[in-house]
Amino acid sequence: MLLAQELIRKKRAGQALEQSQIQALVAGMVDGSVSDAQLGAFCMATCFQGMTAAEGAALTLAMRDSGTVLRWDDLDLPGPVVDKHSTGGVGDLVSLVLAPMVVACGGVVPMITGRGLGHTGGTQDKLEAIPGYCSTPDLARFRCVVKDFGMAIIGQTVDLAPADKRLYAIRDITATVDCLPLITASILSKKFAAGLDVLVMDIKCGNGAQTPELLQAQSLARNIIDTANAADMVCSALITDMSQPLAPSVGNATEMREALRYLRTDTCPPRLHQTVLALGSEMLVQAGLASNALDAQVRLLDALHSGKAAQVFERSCAALGGPVDLLSGFDRYLPAAGVQHALLAPHTGSGMVLNHIDTRAIGMAVLQMGAGRNAAPDLSVGLSQLAELGQSVDAQTPLAIIHARDEASAQQASRQLLAAFSFGEEALVRPQQIRHTLRGSLQFATPFLSPQLISDSACPLPT
Repeated sequence: MLLAQELIRKKRAGQALEQSQIQALVAGMVDGSVSDAQLGAFCMATCFQGMTAAEGAALTLAMRDSGTVLRWDDLDLPGPVVDKHSTGGVGDLVSLVLAPMVVACGGVVPMITGRGLGHTGGTQDKLEAIPGYCSTPDLARFRCVVKDFGMAIIGQTVDLAPADKRLYAIRDITATVDCLPLITASILSKKFAAGLDVLVMDIKCGNGAQTPELLQAQSLARNIIDTANAADMVCSALITDMSQPLAPSVGNATEMREALRYLRTDTCPPRLHQTVLALGSEMLVQAGLASNALDAQVRLLDALHSGKAAQVFERSCAALGGPVDLLSGFDRYLPAAGVQHALLAPHTGSGMVLNHIDTRAIGMAVLQMGAGRNAAPDLSVGLSQLAELGQSVDAQTPLAIIHARDEASAQQASRQLLAAFSFGEEALVRPQQIRHTLRGSLQFATPFLSPQLISDSACPLPT
């Protein structure tokens, strides 16, 4: 076996690493014999030189095998084990609402999620805004909650893909988050370790995405699908727009409030709703829980508006230490920032519209307010009531409500955020929310179709 520095030198020179060398490198990630500096250098070399398909598969499987690989066939679960994963965005709270909706339609969702990367927020961070919520339970408790309530959303534990947990943190601080082979290995090592039958990817595209260009997003989607299929996991991918924040809230507690309002059907942000239904219908169809996309969307809407999805989320949350009455009392439980400040549009004259949002800058502004990866992130800070592309604005139009820890932080955020918005007189053609759907060669074998009641909805099927 070559020393770690020789493996880095080999990768830097553009040479392919052998499977045994990659396995040795991953082992060094876990036992600490490979230093943070060496891991950072390996990530940067991989960013510049890429990986072959064989290298990518070897890295993914070695990271999967660095810890426990879950099995579910001993629990007599009522449906297929399914999950979705997003490559990260701003205001992307889809996982929080989609998982319980899919469970209410007959799926089982053991979701292993991550913390924020770069300018994007992390589902685990959002969940930790709920007092008492244990996002890193032991595997016995995780399995028990999944069996009893159909879902559990947790972060990586020490047992599951520990190599990825370390590499994930290194990528975040070395500007290598957007490296396609490392993205694929990170995502799939966790999903393989979770023992999934079906995975649906949400690949973001646009100025707030890790893959801003469409061709780059398509390449990542195909890479993930092919790697998953090679390991006998059904996988498909939707490429969705991230040229503006997905939900009108950004931040940990602010996004959790938005998610709970959506589950209670208090609010229905259109782009969020369309994305949830598109991803959810793909999950149900691929898992054999719906006959087609329309059937799937009707089932998902019934799960939402009957209250079943909200009940699933609340019970799963309570089983992991959260309040038993979170849905009805979230304002008592979720942290609130000390200062709320309305960010008004600059004086633009009449007939002006919001025609560009620097979504990455929005995410960075929230991180710099204190919401990012640090020893003690401020879970209360963030934004709400964000304006959307194409919206008419004047000097009295709020572009966002800033939730900050103090007035100085609010003023700094105001300056950063104003620079992220652009205005013009021309009417804007809004970007298509669901850009493409890509599927693999594998299909799930066993249908789990069961009758569902259909109810009227205040959140209609998207047109």
